[in-house]
Amino acid sequence: MENTPLLEGVHVVDLASFIAGPAAATVLGDFGADIVKVEPPRTGDTYRAFSRLPPNPKVEGANYAWQLTNRNKRSIELNLKCPDARAVLERLVRWADVVVTNFPPPTRAKLGLEYADLAPLNPRLIYADVTGFGESGPDAHLPGFDATAYWARTGLMDVTRQRDTPPGINVPGSGDHATAVSLYAGIMTALYRREKTGQGAHVTASLIAEGAWAAGVWLQAVLAGAQNPRPVDRLNPPNALANAYRTADDRWLLLAFVNEDKQVPLFLRAIGHPEAAENPHYANTASRRAHAAEIAALLDKTFATHPLADWRQVLDAADVTYGVVQTLEECAEDPQLLANQILVPIDDSSAKPHLTIDSPVRLDQERKVSPRPAPDLGEHTESILRELGFDAAGIDNLRGAGAIPPHHCEPDNPLTEPTMRTHTT
Repeated sequence: MENTPLLEGVHVVDLASFIAGPAAATVLGDFGADIVKVEPPRTGDTYRAFSRLPPNPKVEGANYAWQLTNRNKRSIELNLKCPDARAVLERLVRWADVVVTNFPPPTRAKLGLEYADLAPLNPRLIYADVTGFGESGPDAHLPGFDATAYWARTGLMDVTRQRDTPPGINVPGSGDHATAVSLYAGIMTALYRREKTGQGAHVTASLIAEGAWAAGVWLQAVLAGAQNPRPVDRLNPPNALANAYRTADDRWLLLAFVNEDKQVPLFLRAIGHPEAAENPHYANTASRRAHAAEIAALLDKTFATHPLADWRQVLDAADVTYGVVQTLEECAEDPQLLANQILVPIDDSSAKPHLTIDSPVRLDQERKVSPRPAPDLGEHTESILRELGFDAAGIDNLRGAGAIPPHHCEPDNPLTEPTMRTHTT
């Protein structure tokens, strides 16, 4: 394994906001790419304010959401609405291998940020664009978030709810993070294409496409003419052995048998119901489906008699497939996540390192860079401008024109919340 990160020397300009686009850039940065995040002056990316908005948990001294999605980046404040900022943008585009954006199509056109505007500046440019509802169609212009475009629009919100209950709200960013990995895959595909052709490309991803892919098993069934799967009734499920059950200490277990005919008799004897193993209602798949409500009622009563720890011992000994519905607090200390370096320390030189979540893509033969603190707003403005060839007079001219803000002091610790300068939207 070489010491040099795989994507070292790859230059990325992150023009995007919130999660999906910036998170794709984060994955590139995890493999060593140099990421310059362009943010509007004073406010910055409005995602900086997310950790202060209800109902999110209050975390003293840390902008946790910003850190997760913007580690290993440099920040430049640039007013793209100012004509004088165009010179900076064009130098960034010529410097870049990849530009990531999620501006709505009308905004891209107004600011001159469409692929057709930027590609002539750099024929090898990979232009990566993420939208809520795709590039075409009647809703292409609409703003999209993962809750609306990924979760609600694609049927996921409907088919995952319990029957006769309101739909649940997804975990913030779940659709965004999935879409970010798809956008990253598209960028890497385009970089591979560039190696073969020498030419750049326009890469697209959307929350609605990602949601349709996530809902693909049921959506494909409907496309093939099947009846629309309705929300599950836990007390009368399609399959009582792929269902959730509450334990005596108010925890939940999820059964998920792979080979029912083999595992069901072992399972029934292990939980204290050997008589059920001889019951013809449990004999085969068709019978178990026909009597799912009866089986669910039996399992409900059975699992309610003992706490989770007891059931884990029983089910582990029987070697049957199940899962525990963990809390986030349990996930944060899960030895499996730690052993597989899914949770990794932030390289902030503190006595007690903070942990963050690694991106899910990895190669055994390539090392990732250590997660560093996410940047303060405009923290690297002057140094980036100097790299782009602007001298002191040129930087002063940009300030005078309003393309960049007045000089501000750099922070001592970019992990602490006061230096993050979060803002309300």
